[in-house]
Amino acid sequence: MARARGEIVGWAQHRAAVEDLQRQLAAMPPGAPVRLAKKTSNLFRPREANPVPGLDVSRLHGVVEVDPRAGTADVQGMTTYEDLVDATLRYGLMPYVVPQLRTITLGGAVTGLGIESSSFRNGLPHESLIEMDVLTGAGEIVTASDEQNADLFRSFPNSYGSLGYSVRLKIKLERVAPYVHLRHVRFGAIGELMDTLRQVLRDRTYEGESVDFVDGVVFSREESYLVLGGWASSAPYTSDYTGQQIYYRSIQQRSEDYLTVLDYLWRWDTDWFWCNRALGLQNPMLRRLVPRRYLRSDVYSKVIRWENTHGYFAKLDAKKGKLPRERVVQDVEVALDRTEEFLDWFLGNVPIEPIWLCPLAVRDHEHGEQPWPLYPLKRGEDYVNVGFWSTVEITPGRSDGDVNRDIERVVHEMGGHKSLYSDVYYDEDTFWGLYGGETLKAVKNTYDPDGRLPDLYTKAVKRR
Repeated sequence: MARARGEIVGWAQHRAAVEDLQRQLAAMPPGAPVRLAKKTSNLFRPREANPVPGLDVSRLHGVVEVDPRAGTADVQGMTTYEDLVDATLRYGLMPYVVPQLRTITLGGAVTGLGIESSSFRNGLPHESLIEMDVLTGAGEIVTASDEQNADLFRSFPNSYGSLGYSVRLKIKLERVAPYVHLRHVRFGAIGELMDTLRQVLRDRTYEGESVDFVDGVVFSREESYLVLGGWASSAPYTSDYTGQQIYYRSIQQRSEDYLTVLDYLWRWDTDWFWCNRALGLQNPMLRRLVPRRYLRSDVYSKVIRWENTHGYFAKLDAKKGKLPRERVVQDVEVALDRTEEFLDWFLGNVPIEPIWLCPLAVRDHEHGEQPWPLYPLKRGEDYVNVGFWSTVEITPGRSDGDVNRDIERVVHEMGGHKSLYSDVYYDEDTFWGLYGGETLKAVKNTYDPDGRLPDLYTKAVKRR
């Protein structure tokens, strides 16, 4: 029988699922590469087929327990944020950071990328982590926290499964209000937006009202917005962007808005930010024909993965004489003081609009200048995540991947950092210099001495 979304699974069911996973790993041929057999993925880079069946993790998809008094939750690693939010909102609580897409898993966000409009005050998802149980390449279940196996705990974020897979994560939760009040502040120049963003990050207020959430959208050099959200106990109305209305267009059309907390958390998912334009789903006539249950990012991502495999639309464009296209799907972190410079370069060299902006800062102030060695953001510095997700024409004389390489070069020159969920082109020496090379090697030798799991460079760049 299928579980209801957000249902609490309990400890007995969780322990049985973990034991089953250990049996699967023990039955695999010695030396065979270890991967997960997942039905969905939020990675946007192709990977080679695995000759050995992956580990079935379908039983590790639920919330084990919510402790409303302590403000914590124990969660299985493959639990989607959609399930997690449904379970915690019953208690008036939510995770510190809820990534924008419903089917991102908690384990995936901790070992990879997760960011949202609360990140300027709460950091990234791994910074609300208290402890976790990890299935290592050695086939052991290891509990990691700042008190035990701290080397694994600190190195796990941004390791993308190269150190193991989280089977349970204990996270902190924060109290919510029923509604979020949004203010859409328009700017005619990027510099003006950056000046206001600095003030908001410093004061946590704007024009006398508290700011609990911050993100922004750049539509062009002459039109950009900060979206400033604040908790609200009541609302004169609420908008609905799960059907015919398109959320990101509302930012241009109205100066303020009110959403329920649930609709706020998933405001970007219905249209996958704005990426479903490529599928024609922002055409009102076509949109009316699509049932609401299919207006979801996971449905669109299945279509994109099908296209990546078969290239049907690319072949159709080629027959029409159109230029081939390069996929440019990236999130990069740039220091706040260099974000305007980066955006100026990007808008002048990469024909992609809109662009998403999301400020963030390291929340951990107790474990050195760079408390998370594989995601080396510095304590005490404000960053802006710049997200851009589209394709560009491969012009004559250029090759597939050139635009992505240009972006990597400029981000590196500006002291920035990029996530690894999509295409990566760094050479091996540069890569290890950016992503915790010696630290990761030492930790991997401890918890995966036989190399059952691919290393981070192999996974991110070689796509294995």
